[in-house]
Amino acid sequence: MTAPQEARLRPVAWNDLLTADAGVDRCLDVILPSALDVFPPLLDEHVDAARRHLARWVDEYGLVRKEAARRRFAHADFAWFAAVTYPSADERGLCLIADWFAWLFLLDDQFDDGAVGRDPDRVRELMGEMAAVLVHDDGGPRTYPRPAIVEALADLWRRTTPRTTPAWRHRFVDHIAEGGLAAFWEAENRVRGVVPDEATYIEKRRHTGAIYVCMDLIEAVERTEVPARVYADARYQDALRSACDVVCWINDLYSLEKELSLGEYHNLVAVVEHGRGFSREQSVRHVVAAITAEIDLYLERESRVLSAFPGHVADVVRNFAGMRSWMRGNLDWSARTKRYRLEGLSAASGPSDYLDAVAEA
Repeated sequence: MTAPQEARLRPVAWNDLLTADAGVDRCLDVILPSALDVFPPLLDEHVDAARRHLARWVDEYGLVRKEAARRRFAHADFAWFAAVTYPSADERGLCLIADWFAWLFLLDDQFDDGAVGRDPDRVRELMGEMAAVLVHDDGGPRTYPRPAIVEALADLWRRTTPRTTPAWRHRFVDHIAEGGLAAFWEAENRVRGVVPDEATYIEKRRHTGAIYVCMDLIEAVERTEVPARVYADARYQDALRSACDVVCWINDLYSLEKELSLGEYHNLVAVVEHGRGFSREQSVRHVVAAITAEIDLYLERESRVLSAFPGHVADVVRNFAGMRSWMRGNLDWSARTKRYRLEGLSAASGPSDYLDAVAEA
């Protein structure tokens, strides 16, 4: 593991950002709360191999075809994202994570930016197709066509299962299913023009962002598993939720401009602004303060879990190290990637220009 020097961000005070001429939703090249400095930036040594592998994999499954989609995909650099969030992965594990990231984000684009996410029936149908892969797929040849996004999932699942236990796979599938239900909830909100309340949004956001899924993958990469009695404990769940919220809320800050430009309001800043009657500036400040508080809370909760389960420290410490890398790596990638910048989409007139029909058979 090496420190990703290219990931270090220039220190800019939030007071300097929130100026009338800059605009809150244009302040992306910034460092977030200094509380994140407690988590050192790390980079997996296999990042270049993961980049080469990912390019071949998305081509093989036809996930990125349009020229605008290819440019946008390259700008995202999902292999680098995998390398800063799973910095201790072996080469095969990092390639697997890079593929999972590409798949999750391409699916998210279908739900957030495309027609699929505005059609609750199609969301339900697509989630059923994916559930069939995770629960029933035997890896044999298909006699009927499946969407590219589903075929790619089948490959991911075949490569993931040998690294995991039945108990882990059951939990992972449950988290995928929760993500599907949350995506359906979002789709219905869009159709009905409903802005969710803050508490509901925060709970659903952990699932729409697939962050529980990503935290599960820590164990697949490390080839270890959090003991069931620890995972079910309220203290562990509290720490996990804090880590998930830090990741999701940072993502909401960086994706705000892009999402608002597409009329998307499933974003914590937008939800706070609507529900509390805050200005945009006040809403951004509120979310930044919430992230700072949640990082401190995570550290307290992590310590409580380690004290409560001295016999399982070795496995749990590796899992918490993965959560720490996720919180820090997500910040570094969010500040570095062009995925959330409008200039990254400048060659496309809208989602129809950069979205491939990967959700259609």
